[in-house]
Amino acid sequence: MSEVNENGQEAKGGGLLAMSNDSFAKTIIVAVGLCLFCSILVSAAAVGLRPLQLKNKELDMKKNILQVAELYDEGTSIEVVFDQKIETKIIELSSGEYVDIENPESFDQRKASKDPAESVAIPADLDKAGIRRKATKAPVYLVKENDELKLIILPVHGYGLWSTMYGFLALESDATTVAGINFYDQGETPGLGGEVVNPKWRNLWKGKKVYNTEGEAILALVKGSVTDATANAEYKVDGLAGATLTSVGVTNLIQYWLGREGFAPYLEKIKKERS
Repeated sequence: MSEVNENGQEAKGGGLLAMSNDSFAKTIIVAVGLCLFCSILVSAAAVGLRPLQLKNKELDMKKNILQVAELYDEGTSIEVVFDQKIETKIIELSSGEYVDIENPESFDQRKASKDPAESVAIPADLDKAGIRRKATKAPVYLVKENDELKLIILPVHGYGLWSTMYGFLALESDATTVAGINFYDQGETPGLGGEVVNPKWRNLWKGKKVYNTEGEAILALVKGSVTDATANAEYKVDGLAGATLTSVGVTNLIQYWLGREGFAPYLEKIKKERS
């Protein structure tokens, strides 16, 4: 049976089309339908773009590793240079021994640190970096020339003032002299703690020593500037002006990851092999 609309015209059929445009029910149905359509569209786009996002994330990680090793040049293929210059290994942190896995480059240390089966809680008295949990395994990146070890690149992270800072520390083949540092993910205050990404400050790390003669990781940031006259200058780096807590955070994460809880067992193994 046909109905008469508000203009006195006969409405054909029923359902949504027969409803008045001012109808509350029709408004709700259209709004819900539009939301569902947009949700499906966004979900489809996210799923479709996921492989590209993962690829870009992998490329950015490789780029940062090449940068800290001073092997990155604009215009060159990141993947080609990485495959030619970098050897990725996975180690067991507690022993420093290599672990055989099918594709070392696919290992995600961040993801593993959140998996109870692949990580451990860090006792509060040992958690100098403020990260609470750590993966039991970690990647190391080796730069070799004619099968001779040139650089050891280690992933490091720890809490600063506002964020967990993620970076790479490159060591010379003696496993104690710094060749470079690079923080690729951090949320510290721009112009203050955010200066951890400043190339000028990062250059201050080159040639610094991590371990003293007793094998303790003592490299640290200090207030003010380090000069040749500064006592034990080889173990000190200029602190970040106006960013005391970020500076403390950088010191803590370096000493944690280069200590017994981190890469010290592995680096000791490297030193023994060289000697």
